[in-house]
Amino acid sequence: MKDPRITKLADILVNYSCGLKKGEKILIEDRGINRELVAAIVKAVYEADGIPVVNLIDGEVERALMQGYTPQQLDWYAKMDAKRMTDCAAYIAVRGGSNVFETSDVPDEKKKLYSLHYGKPVHMEIRLPHTRWVVLRYPSSAMAQQAGMSTEAFEDFFFKVCNLDYRALSLAMDPLVQLMERTDRVHIKGPGTDLRFSIKGQPAIKCDGFMNIPDGEVFTAPIKDSVEGVLQYNTPTLYQGLTHENVRLVFQKGKITEATSNLTKQLNAVLDTDEGARYIGEFAIGVNPFISEPMKDTLFDEKIRGSFHFTPGNSYDEAPNGNKSAVHWDMVCIQRADYGGGEMYFDDVLVRKDGLFVLPKLLALNPNKFEECQA
Repeated sequence: MKDPRITKLADILVNYSCGLKKGEKILIEDRGINRELVAAIVKAVYEADGIPVVNLIDGEVERALMQGYTPQQLDWYAKMDAKRMTDCAAYIAVRGGSNVFETSDVPDEKKKLYSLHYGKPVHMEIRLPHTRWVVLRYPSSAMAQQAGMSTEAFEDFFFKVCNLDYRALSLAMDPLVQLMERTDRVHIKGPGTDLRFSIKGQPAIKCDGFMNIPDGEVFTAPIKDSVEGVLQYNTPTLYQGLTHENVRLVFQKGKITEATSNLTKQLNAVLDTDEGARYIGEFAIGVNPFISEPMKDTLFDEKIRGSFHFTPGNSYDEAPNGNKSAVHWDMVCIQRADYGGGEMYFDDVLVRKDGLFVLPKLLALNPNKFEECQA
């Protein structure tokens, strides 16, 4: 029997997240071969009178391809796929069912080639600014293991956080958006962290189910050269098949001048991809009420309640700060009391303490208040 939660999720993806219209083309890219969900998405696209195209990617085959990448080969791939991406009004990426560490032993130079010669022209320059897109991970036993949960418990968790009432969450985000757009100076303090920067004049964008599922963050970008201080992340981060822990970044005039982790060499190799990789492209506050613990999956971890992420690399066109890079690495810091606590100040006013908002107009974003509103 088909799980009705899958049908509901497919409907959210096609009709809410992508807002697909009659006659529009949509690319469904499935990394991990998740047949049941992809088939449900295709059905939802046809019911919306859209035109689906599906690209199935197997992790082991992709790893084999990556081992021999050349600039000329990737330029050819990019030329073909850029045309397809340009023709599509929307894009859904489903990730899951494969080993997230599959590319961990692919040489760094091959990963860099992919970012520069394929990821940047196809995704950074076409998909991100010119399509209505949404990215999600789909539950598997491997993901459950990664999260330290049983498969059944993880599936229940997955559908709870993905199928929440995004319209209600969107309304609760509005006061935070308005406050951030009135803010000049941000000061973040916590264990090993004393960070200051400006977001003056920058737009604040609420992520309420239109780009990522699960969703739940408000993002902007710091003024590029305003970042000063030190940031100690406390959440493991998976990038290009490697898990980085205890990442610590030191900033001077916006630039990362010192970077250490359990994989310091590999960390700095990524940050040396191009000039923009050592500057910050995004500052975001996580507010999904149902996500509390990291699982080394950015799509979930960056939405953790009581967290923020501070992202080396490319800034988004919706909140640009002039920083361009082939890198966009969402690194997460959790400020709840059970992770050491911390404070966030906007123009010297305390906004959030130990992961909970303290201003009356923002209380609806705290988990207990949001759940009360849904009851």
